[in-house]
Formats: sequence, C-alpha cells, structure tokens
Amino acid sequence: MGREHGGGLKISQLDSKRLTWILGISGLCVLFYVLGAWQNRASILNISSNLSNSKAQCGNSSNNLSSKTLDFEAHHGVEINDTSSSLQKFPACPMNFSEYTPCQDQKRGRRFERTMLVYRERHCPQKDELIRCLIPAPPKYKTPFKWPQSRDFAWYDNIPHKELSIEKAVQNWIQAEGDRFRFPGGGTMFPRGADAYIDDINALIPLEDGSIRTAVDTGCGVASWGAFLLRRNILTMSFAPRDTHEAQVQFALERGVPAMIGVIGSLRMPYPARAFDMAHCSRCLIPWFKNDGQYLIEVDRVLRPGGYWILSGPPINWKTHYRGWARTQDDLKQEQDAIEKVAERLCWKKVKEKNDLAIWQKPLNHLECIENRKIYKTPHICKDENADAAWYKKLEVCITPLPEVSNAEEVAGGRLQKWPERAFAIPPRISRGTIAGITAEKFEEDNKLWKERVTHYKHIIPPLTKGRYRNVMDMNAKLGGFAAAMTKYPVWVMNVVPANSESDTLGMIYERGFIGTYQDWCEAFSTYPRTYDLIHADGVFSIYQDRCDITYILLEMDRILRPEGTVIFRDTVDVLVNIQKIAQGMRWTCRIMDHESGPFNPEKILFAVKDYWTGKPAEQQ
Repeated sequence: MGREHGGGLKISQLDSKRLTWILGISGLCVLFYVLGAWQNRASILNISSNLSNSKAQCGNSSNNLSSKTLDFEAHHGVEINDTSSSLQKFPACPMNFSEYTPCQDQKRGRRFERTMLVYRERHCPQKDELIRCLIPAPPKYKTPFKWPQSRDFAWYDNIPHKELSIEKAVQNWIQAEGDRFRFPGGGTMFPRGADAYIDDINALIPLEDGSIRTAVDTGCGVASWGAFLLRRNILTMSFAPRDTHEAQVQFALERGVPAMIGVIGSLRMPYPARAFDMAHCSRCLIPWFKNDGQYLIEVDRVLRPGGYWILSGPPINWKTHYRGWARTQDDLKQEQDAIEKVAERLCWKKVKEKNDLAIWQKPLNHLECIENRKIYKTPHICKDENADAAWYKKLEVCITPLPEVSNAEEVAGGRLQKWPERAFAIPPRISRGTIAGITAEKFEEDNKLWKERVTHYKHIIPPLTKGRYRNVMDMNAKLGGFAAAMTKYPVWVMNVVPANSESDTLGMIYERGFIGTYQDWCEAFSTYPRTYDLIHADGVFSIYQDRCDITYILLEMDRILRPEGTVIFRDTVDVLVNIQKIAQGMRWTCRIMDHESGPFNPEKILFAVKDYWTGKPAEQQ
C-alpha cells in the first residue's frame, strides 16, 4: 500500500517536471519566433530602403534629375540591371529632321494624287524608309512656358518660324516679339479676338452650362478658338494639314492646346461616331458641298445627337465680304445654297445666322429623318457598318445611322450629363451594354483603380501637381480612367485607343467628356516632334511586341516627347527589361519600380526621363 502511494508521488513529480519543460520550451519558441520576426522585418525594411535609394540608368547621362525634372525618390524600388556591352546607341539625326513628321512627310506626299487632298493624308514610311536616329531639338531649345502663360507666349527658339507672323499679321494670329512669339487670340474671321468671337457664339447657343464639353475645329490655324474655349471648360480637338500655314499645329501644341495633324480628304477623321458636342469651321477652306456633300456627311458622323455645327467665313455673310474674298456674289450665293441643301438632307435644322456666324443643329434621333427619305432619296442611311470604324476608312456618301429610339424626344444613344458630372457618370455605351465585357461595376472599379494609381504617381513625380506638365498622352486609354483621375491637375490628355484593340472604348471616352484618337502604334503619330510633356504607356508593349519592332515605337515616343519629358510604362518585368535595353541607347534616364500594390504583383512600373540635349547649329554640323 505504501509502495503504491510512494510510486504515485514519483509519477506526479515526473508529470510536473515534464509540464515545466514543455512550458519552458514553448515560451522559448514564442520568444525566438517574435525576435526572429522582428529581425526579419527590420532586414526587409533595410533592404527596401536601400533599393528605394538606388537608380537604374538608361544610358550614361550624368544629369541631375532632382535639379532638372523629377526627383525619383521612391518608397520601394526594384533594380534590374543589364550590363550588356552590345546595346545599341542611337545617334542624333541631322538637323534637317528637327521637325520630321514621318506619316505626313511632304516629299513622300508628292507621290500621291492631289484629288480630295489625298497627298496630305497619312502616308507612313515603308520598313526600308524607317530611320533609327533621335530627332534633335533646335540648338537653343527652352522649356516651354507653363500653362496658362503658354496660351499667350512661346519661345522663338523652340519653333523658329516667323512666316505666320508676317503672313497673318493683319489677322493677329501670332506676333514675333524679340525672343518669343505672342498669340493675341486673333483669327481670320475674328479680328476682335477669339474671346469676343466665342461670346458671339455663346449668344446663339449655350456654351457655359456644361452641356457642350467636346468640340472639333477643322482647319484650326494656331488653335486660338480651342485655346480660349478652355476657359469655359470646353475641350477642343483642333486639327489642320501639315504646313498649310507653316507649323500651325506645332504652334498650337507648343501653346499647350490640344491639336493634331489631320485633313478631311478621302478618309474619315480618326474619331468615333457621336464624339463631339460641337464642330467648327472658321474659313477652313473645306468645300463642304462638293463630292455629294461627303465632307459635311463626315461632320454629321462625328457629331453627337443634338450637336452643333458652326460655320464662319465664305460663304456666310457674303453680301458684306464678297469684295474682300475676291469672288462674285452669284458664286458665293450658289455655294451657300448648296451647303444649305446638304444640311437639309442630313436632317439638320438651322439654329441661327447672324452677321458672320451660321449655326446648324443635328437632330436628337433619326425618326423624322427616316420619314424624310421619302422626299430626299440621297444621301441614304448607311446599312450594316461600324459607324465608329475610322482608321484608314474611306468616306462614304451615306448618313451614319443613329441608335434606335422609342419616341421623337429621346436622344439616340442616350442623354449625357452635363460637365463636370459627365466625367464620372456611367457612359450610355456602357449602361446600354454596347461595349462587350464592360459593365457599370467594372467602370466604377476602374475609376477607383486609376485614382489610386495617379495618387501613387504623384508621390513618385511631385511636379505632376505643380504645372510641370501640360500636354499628356495615354497610349492605351482603355476606359479613360487615367484621364479622369488627371482632371484635378492643369493638364489635358490625348486618349489613344489602339486601332487593333479587341474592345473599342473611344466612343465611351468621348461620352465622358474627354478627347482622343485611334492609332496603330506600329506607325508614327500625327504630330510634330517635341509636342508632349508626359506619355503614359499602360500595357502597350505587351500588345505590340509580336506585331512590330518595339524599337520603332520607342523611337517614336522619343520623337514626340519634349526634352526632359517623362514616360510612365506599366507592364510585366520581362517587357520592361526589353524596353530598358533599348532605352539605354536613347539618352533616357530610367527606373523600374514595384507595382503600387507591392512587390508580389507581376506588373511593374518603369519611370523614364528624356535627357536634355539639342542639335548643333548649322555651322557646327
């Protein structure tokens, strides 16, 4: 009995010791785990800090970024270096390429017919004509004036052309004043200035209530009309042919005003149907009534239902101006009658003709227009076609159909909200389900995503919020979320939708109140060199890497980017590394960084700054 009792005590003592050992070992495990986790976190933070202070250089530039353009002090960075000695260094092109526009090259244009201005349309170089050199800036190139000063001034050294200041001296387009140009806001048909001219238009149609947001100006001159419309929150796509008047589109972009090289010839304008709230021609010299009214039919295609077309200059108010226009009264009257006839057959209604202005309005829908086909057999309404198709698409003599409606008061395609609510309202093309795979929920998520991304960009690029950039391009605009997130800053965005995209979203971007164009990035863009301050390229190279040599896309980006301009690439690491290898020879300073969500996201971001350099004066060539 005693032995049993004594044995019980030993077992109890053993259990107690075992429990103590277990608790002690468990406590030590917890202690070492916490200590190890703390050390590991400190190590990660230390590595992250070191990476954030490192830079991956594209090229051998010794420029100090913080003193010139951007201070790339990142919160978390990833360095990807390639030390290959076989990387190509791109030489500078000769100075006669300083204003090279590949797809509107005048020498190449002479090969094409002059009928319907075909020779002034896009004619891009063949593969054996492509150049592999960097377009030089003029020898004394300066950073442009900041907006809004740039609306009124530009440096002569950036665009050394005084032809317009002489040719258009009476109209007050542009004046040369020492080392700079001044833009008084004049125009051929508005000698009192663009602001007074716009006031005259505002007296006839509402320009300031937010119902008109997007406009297109054909034959824009130096784009003073579009420049002064910005005061009224109207965003204008100004376009004109390459050098009808010397460097007019180049001057427009130098001023910080949206513009691109273009012409209404034999092809559609590169914009979707129902894009613009207003179209304008001030002595743009387009023969609107010719070729069965094809040119006015094209304006009808890009005008939204209820949109306005404004015409000033010949033949409007011909009784007053016919002597100055050196034309007979009969000739001008016949031209106006022909325009009126085309407009009537398009079902447009004339709003007003007062002094030098005439304004027509497109109908809200085609119910009445369809009935009118019984009276007017031509132009007929187009059938079975994509109204938005506009990339190298031939003009047709037929009316672009509007979406069906249930009553005469309904706006075809859906009514748009007024600006600025329009920017974030669900676009009708999404709410009506006409863009495959894009829902209202995805639209809202996209807006939230780009708001976060632009906030991240702001931390990496502080000058983004301070007027350092004005002309911005989004090479793959998708739903326009990037442009929407940038509306708080003093910039405008050219939203580009690749012409071969699976989903055509450009019409929806216009419904949001933004502007843009179609583009195939295997070709050059319709603009002059050095016309954009910031280029955003989201997934562009993943789209094109198997379609064409991405080297030429990067060379094109370098062509249109200003010295010290910035590029933001978003793509996978392998794509960005390939971009970096090419950019090393382009005098760009670059940095690859983690995605804003952290290092585990396979998508990365490459920030790049184009170094400042210029061509040599002619005597040093």
